[in-house]
Amino acid sequence: MALVCTPRLSGYGNSFSKTGSQDLQDHSVPYTEELDLENLNKTKQSDVVEFTNFEEQVRDYALASLGHPVVRVELNDHQLKQCIDESVTELDYHAPQFARQFVAFNTSANCNLYRVPNYILRSLNYVTFKKTLLSIQAQAGTLEFDFFLKYFQDNYLFDNFSIGDYYLLQSTLETTRRVLGQDGGWDIVDGQFLQLYPTPSVSDVVILEYRGLNPYTITPKMKNWVQKYATACAKEILGQVRSKFTVVPGPGGGTQLNGAVLLQQAQAEKQALKQELMNEVEEPPMFTTG
Repeated sequence: MALVCTPRLSGYGNSFSKTGSQDLQDHSVPYTEELDLENLNKTKQSDVVEFTNFEEQVRDYALASLGHPVVRVELNDHQLKQCIDESVTELDYHAPQFARQFVAFNTSANCNLYRVPNYILRSLNYVTFKKTLLSIQAQAGTLEFDFFLKYFQDNYLFDNFSIGDYYLLQSTLETTRRVLGQDGGWDIVDGQFLQLYPTPSVSDVVILEYRGLNPYTITPKMKNWVQKYATACAKEILGQVRSKFTVVPGPGGGTQLNGAVLLQQAQAEKQALKQELMNEVEEPPMFTTG
């Protein structure tokens, strides 16, 4: 049976802490992930709905946009939570690369499978461990140093350097690192394990780069996008509720409900907000060909 290790993950920068580095698995250090992606879209009608501070801001924005407290809004906490979850899910899917997070851990000798939280694995961009070809340790006289100089000399990259040469350089360096064994490889196994190869023989630092949404670091524009999309989702549910009755009986002929109008507005707003993500927030391709 394969040996599976559970490392202690350390976050650094302001990705997970306003004060700097901290151990993410040290429960003596206060740490809360307000955007709990592990439990996203899992709330049931029978559950007691609790809102984090970030979710309260989104909820209050949506209610105010729908006219509350001047106008009665026929939505309960479960429905509002559902709207917030959907908006965070959409933004997380289209999250730009500048929503970048890092964690690090030390490997264990003779262990190549590591249990890493799903919210990291599902949006993992890159894993690096061991020395790279461009490290300071590649001193003159070594194979790495000689190969590096020879590559530039043979390809004249310092003369008429083009974008094609740049991508060729990146591809060649990646291949060279694999061949020379300077960069370790990695895979995700069963959606819950990080596999490193070759198997580390000593304890070394592994750095994981992934995309993650954090209410303390996302831009105001991204936060406002969540509020607007949650409002559109709330409009859609409210429109479905009010569409059950066209007119509510009352004095003077009753009250005309706007369910159909809300549904049309919600669908148009959700489509426009998704398009905004693809056009303005989500990063475009590195290059295109005609």
